[in-house]
Amino acid sequence: MDGRAQEWFEAGQFFRWEGLEIFHAEFGDPDAPVVALVHGFPTSSIDWYDVVRPLAVDHRVCVLDFPGFGFSDKPHGGPYTLARDALLLDHYLCEVAGARRGAVVAHDRGDSVALQFAARGDSGESPFELTHLVLSNGNMFLPLSNLTEFQRLVLHEETAQSVLDVVTADGLAAGMGSTTFTPPRSLDDPAIAALAQTFAHNDGVSVVHDTIQYLVERSEHEEEWLNTLAAAAVPTTVVWGLCDTVAPPRVAIHIWDHYLSTKGGTNELWFLPYANHYLQHDDPDGFVEVVTRSLTGTSPEAPGALSAEPRAPILVDRSRVELRSAKDVLAGP
Repeated sequence: MDGRAQEWFEAGQFFRWEGLEIFHAEFGDPDAPVVALVHGFPTSSIDWYDVVRPLAVDHRVCVLDFPGFGFSDKPHGGPYTLARDALLLDHYLCEVAGARRGAVVAHDRGDSVALQFAARGDSGESPFELTHLVLSNGNMFLPLSNLTEFQRLVLHEETAQSVLDVVTADGLAAGMGSTTFTPPRSLDDPAIAALAQTFAHNDGVSVVHDTIQYLVERSEHEEEWLNTLAAAAVPTTVVWGLCDTVAPPRVAIHIWDHYLSTKGGTNELWFLPYANHYLQHDDPDGFVEVVTRSLTGTSPEAPGALSAEPRAPILVDRSRVELRSAKDVLAGP
């Protein structure tokens, strides 16, 4: 192991939870406001490599690898559930990091973990006070997703093993680099090389069939989780890379229109025009700017691009308690 993967590994440590070794790392002033970054599938906390240090200038940034991912244990047969990972996130923040309030920024599979974590706090099941929720590029509404053929094959038991028998850590990383990053990246890229090394750690490819079962869990509960989010008090920001074809922008737009646009409080929808699924890699500066503005309440009042630069983040919409009538719109602001 070398490069980014080795650096990331050396920046963290482990705690034990339910018989498993869980990798975690913290960055920034321990007394600064907490921001927890929650990774997706099939990657790990190393997804946040490009954004932890700028975010850590003003925050205590906390990351972990869920079981089955990254440098954490990867037992065969799981269980690898979103509900269990929400409990783990709660334990990590409250008991390991010693935090009682802060923001959660999530991506991909991590969005669903974060939704359940937020629901725990809203119902009083967790002592952690969630101050803001940021959701990014995840298929939180599966009917509008574009699942890949690889995802479908490894999801189903009858086809998974034959695929995983021939997939290597390098091959999985290279495939993702060519399809979910803009512009495409190869194994020569430090981020893709690091993905390959984290996939190889503890033979992560062999548990992909187990870890992808979260899609079934999501399909059974996604509307329930989104309705809970719509009713929750926590301010919510959605930020999306527009070049994503797996979790396309229509997912973000649907979630915004149906669950967040008239949600109480301050809620925002942002697009990063030149970013793909891994927006935190493709446009780390834009991602950090959106997160920082959302957490500090410094977003513009009016929608639009933040500057004339082609890559500038675009504030698409802000929530309002209720929609105005067509007549009121014509009458003026």
